[in-house]
Amino acid sequence: MRATRIMTAAEAAALVKDGDTVAISGNGAGMISAEAVFAAIEKRYLETGHPRDLTLVHSLGLGDRDALGANRFAHEGMLRKIVAAHFTWSPKMQQLIREEKVEAYCFPGGAVQQLLREIGAGRPGLFTHSGLGTFVDPRQDGGRCNGRSREELVELLRIDGREVLRYKPFKVDVAIIRGTYADTRGNLSPEEEAIDMDIHTIALAAHNSGGTVIAQVRQVVEAGSLHARSVRVPGIMVDAVVEDAAQQQFYGRAYDPTVSGGRRADLGALAAEIPSKLERRIVARRAAMELRPGASLNFGFGMPGGIFGVIAEQGNAGELWMSLEQGTHNGRMLDDSLFGAARNTDAIVPSIEQFDYYSGGGIDITFLGMGEADSAGNVNVSHLGGNLIGPGGFIEIAQNAKKVVFCGTFDAQGARLEWSDGRLKVRQPGKVRKFVERVERITFAAAYARRTGQEVLYITERAVFRLAAEGLELIEVAPGIGIERDILPYMDFRPRVTSVAEMPVSVFAG
Repeated sequence: MRATRIMTAAEAAALVKDGDTVAISGNGAGMISAEAVFAAIEKRYLETGHPRDLTLVHSLGLGDRDALGANRFAHEGMLRKIVAAHFTWSPKMQQLIREEKVEAYCFPGGAVQQLLREIGAGRPGLFTHSGLGTFVDPRQDGGRCNGRSREELVELLRIDGREVLRYKPFKVDVAIIRGTYADTRGNLSPEEEAIDMDIHTIALAAHNSGGTVIAQVRQVVEAGSLHARSVRVPGIMVDAVVEDAAQQQFYGRAYDPTVSGGRRADLGALAAEIPSKLERRIVARRAAMELRPGASLNFGFGMPGGIFGVIAEQGNAGELWMSLEQGTHNGRMLDDSLFGAARNTDAIVPSIEQFDYYSGGGIDITFLGMGEADSAGNVNVSHLGGNLIGPGGFIEIAQNAKKVVFCGTFDAQGARLEWSDGRLKVRQPGKVRKFVERVERITFAAAYARRTGQEVLYITERAVFRLAAEGLELIEVAPGIGIERDILPYMDFRPRVTSVAEMPVSVFAG
């Protein structure tokens, strides 16, 4: 049995060798992200030029839109290739990808996690339907995200007459994970973290590949002092532990036991805010009309986060079953950079288990963001404005939910609207059209949705559309909005227009 070593972050950084494939965990603004180890690896590279030519693997996005998280690895020469699902929190990585300085492959977040599990189990890759018909499908881009990316990491197969994708396995040399506590035998507990994410899956992939598992924790405790049920990664899988007493639950925030499930917050004193921006408030209120008591509900990052404030205002959270891809179930969902965490949750499960639930059809209704939509009903959230955004968990969720409610503004950049005298007025349209003839990349495949019989809505502040057999159909417009004046001139195609209702006035209230 290998003994777990307690070491400094600098000593752990020295374990990473040139050319290694490094898998890391984390989400959003520092959740379960091993920042001290990341910083030490970056420092070593900047001082010595090593480690270099790394392959970085992660599922959901992590960083602060500046220097932390995945940004620590975004140096030309340090990184050769990245395989990930989300890039919004790492503009430095996005720049390297745009400038063709690294190979970049983008896969669904759940597929990345499940592939790592298959690698750890020694199986021949991940076989799944997630990604069919999207930019991940080898009939389109195969997940390749710039000209430098030429490897075929996913292939199309047919099994028992059914199309599936096979995400190919690879060796994982180093896993970098985080918990709250580790004992002197290496047992790792994330008991005070906001989420568990995929720390066990990543450790499994590296350990069974013959690689090294590095765990960062806030405190090392005596062997036997951790409750067995709180240990997520057993010490046999952990090679090195780094203690960082300054570790925070989120960037710049102390540990909050009401987020980790250790305490229950007085939610009456922690008001969830209704979105202040008019467009976001309208979309949130209209989308909330699609909530159904007892249904299994999911919410995506961005625009759908405004629905949390509406739920808190209506006081009907107890009638709903809400979940997020990071593994949280119910509670007061947090928004923006803290998306993925919640106060007073009913359960926090590993995100890979959450994705298994989603992939198998466990969601009744999902509320997701919408970057752009086209005449066929396809949606793009992964490649916008020349930037690789990535889908995160969007593809598994959108492809497998029984009903999909897309939430977004009608257009972008500079739009000015006003609600007065019971009417919505467009004072200035946005410069960027979001309803285009053909999306830049397909993140949600309308043809697949039609085959599986999904119900799909597209909710904006100005109008509501649905997915019909022949494309988008306009079904509602806001009071005061003229179809010929305020809708059709700002779309690159003409949707089907038959019977159009008026959006309820109640959604426009302050």
